[in-house]
Amino acid sequence: MSLPLILGALPGGKYAVYIWPAYGVTVLGFAWMTADTLVRAWRWRRKAQAQEAMRQTSPQS
Repeated sequence: MSLPLILGALPGGKYAVYIWPAYGVTVLGFAWMTADTLVRAWRWRRKAQAQEAMRQTSPQS
């Protein structure tokens, strides 16, 4: 079975070959952006907590 034959069976008529891959690329893009945002937030939080811990353990002048 070829990809155009499989995609042609999905709703979308004769344009299904173009519509469904576009949906797939869009979903992958959103997944990438979400994962990237979560990883950056996790790193930022970890860095902020480390800086806060350093500030609390350093002697006050």
